[in-house]
Amino acid sequence: MKTILAAYSGVLKGTGSSILSSLQDLPSALWPCSSKMEKHLQAISVLQWVISFLALGIACTLLLIYMFCTDCWLIAALYTAWLIVDWNTPKQGGRRSSWVRNWTVWTYFRDYFPIRLIKTHDLLPSRNYILGYHPHGIFCFGAFCNFGTEATGFSKKFPGIKPSLATLAGNFRLPVLRDYLMSGGICPVNRHSIDYLLSCNGTGNAVVIVVGGAAESLHCAPGMNSVTLRNRKGFIRLALQKGSDLVPVYSFGENDAYKQVIFEDGTCWRALQKRLQKLLGFAPCLFYGSSWGIVPFSNPITTIVGEPITVPKIEEPTEEMVDLYHGMYIRSLLCLFDKYKTRFGLKESDILHIQ
Repeated sequence: MKTILAAYSGVLKGTGSSILSSLQDLPSALWPCSSKMEKHLQAISVLQWVISFLALGIACTLLLIYMFCTDCWLIAALYTAWLIVDWNTPKQGGRRSSWVRNWTVWTYFRDYFPIRLIKTHDLLPSRNYILGYHPHGIFCFGAFCNFGTEATGFSKKFPGIKPSLATLAGNFRLPVLRDYLMSGGICPVNRHSIDYLLSCNGTGNAVVIVVGGAAESLHCAPGMNSVTLRNRKGFIRLALQKGSDLVPVYSFGENDAYKQVIFEDGTCWRALQKRLQKLLGFAPCLFYGSSWGIVPFSNPITTIVGEPITVPKIEEPTEEMVDLYHGMYIRSLLCLFDKYKTRFGLKESDILHIQ
């Protein structure tokens, strides 16, 4: 306090040092610790994404309806008209924004866990790719950070490749949320959208599909090394039809972001989850994190992009051909897991379970 009064007195008399220089002499305990401030910013950046994904679309839909009942009805009407005109944009490559993908908030998002992207092989700009992402986890933090933003430097590590993370098509029917997702290069996970990217958008496209989907999220838990893949062959068939190379991607630590209450098969709660999954397209998981329940644990997530599997273009592939490349993909994913597991906290005896 004496330091502050002396500085103030000196400034009034014109003979003292500036208040700023005097305040620098104050004990550091009076100022927020820079590392704590950094951690708070990181947590806020993650929290805003979780809340946006869970509630932004619904909140904006309710707000739009409410605005029709107020003096702002004209704004709501204009936005709704534009929404109708722009309805098919997500299916036609979307509307990505390099500015949004490079927001500083995503670097805080990355550093919270932290999230890393590791390149093992080059991806050629003259080819198109389907990247199979594993595992799903609860919110696919690794997939979003690595492929929906530039926080981990995807464009620098894979020059000439434009990633498009595929997510639930229902998200693109919600106002504002659809634009937020599209700005990151995120697209609907449906046939029309992926067909456009792999057939009508030139080369150098990488569609990222979280293969396990909602079903896999119901089984994720810290320390769990299993993926839902054995009967997932649609993306293999699509790769063959478009002649797009397959790339296995595995994120170590994705399942460690949250703890989840897993209900056993046969219970009424598991039956309810599966029924809602079919109705809504996503699985309502009962999960919890470190702070306020929805902030995830700050455990490292490391995403390994594996070796591309060259795929020929066959417009009508046979079941035998699909099974052949499906088997090749599974073996490649297992090799990727076994090669890197000990580097990221797993034991040599740990295995990846294919369900």
